[in-house]
Amino acid sequence: TVVRESTGKEVTVPLSFHLGFLDPQGRLRPDLLRRPAFFAFYGILKHHVLELAQEGRDESMPIDTVDIFGSDQAGIHLASVGNVLFHPPELPEPTVEILETCLELELHPITIGGSSLVGALVCGNSRGIAVADIANESDIDQLTAYGDVVVMEGGVNTAGNLLVVNEQGAVASPSIPHEGLEILAEVLAVDVVSTTVAGQDVVGSLAVANDQGVLLHPDVTPDEAMLIEEVLGVPPMVGTVSFGSPYVGAGVCASNKGAISGTQTTGPELNRIEDALGFL
Repeated sequence: TVVRESTGKEVTVPLSFHLGFLDPQGRLRPDLLRRPAFFAFYGILKHHVLELAQEGRDESMPIDTVDIFGSDQAGIHLASVGNVLFHPPELPEPTVEILETCLELELHPITIGGSSLVGALVCGNSRGIAVADIANESDIDQLTAYGDVVVMEGGVNTAGNLLVVNEQGAVASPSIPHEGLEILAEVLAVDVVSTTVAGQDVVGSLAVANDQGVLLHPDVTPDEAMLIEEVLGVPPMVGTVSFGSPYVGAGVCASNKGAISGTQTTGPELNRIEDALGFL
């Protein structure tokens, strides 16, 4: 089998090693996380794999890793919406280059109400955008250039944390009232369903989707996964990010061309992300 780190270059490793990191649900085995020797061993291996991957870096990479302002929570800081990536201003040029090369989207720097947590506050598709009510008039004007905009108000305003959207459908948190779902369906021009993921309301933090697949929290129930598959029109898979975190929506930003995750994400996790989002 293979391990992929940051580029499409494949590094062959024994099958028992590759599969030994993960349980049947795609999570890093919890017993390994309690073993100091595992951290040391994996750190050495990852260093060598990254060196090999860097040698093969080219202009087309389906997945890459980068930290945003020191945080490995790429999904909280970045919002992939249709053909544009909204991101915080003042990112270092090497980071911008990685985002452009990997995601193949138009990049638009923006803050929402002065916050750099763009991915937590914005969500949408090529037809419409939902944004938190902390957005000011300038923010909304910028977003309107890319589609119709709905401002989410009150206690359910963190659009990126409460929605999972692609071009076929949308998954909404049960905390969003029925009238809000109707408005979202009109603005996004897709069917919207209300459901939890793994029994939790913050669905946008627990799932990441594009038009090819959706990656879900490992504890998603069969009924939840079936409903999500039906509305988004893509096959679901489960996995983790950032060395075992189940909050895949907070940790990953994806387009139809590629995905960005934090630098703590392991090789097996990157491989699962690629598979789930249709890049393999």
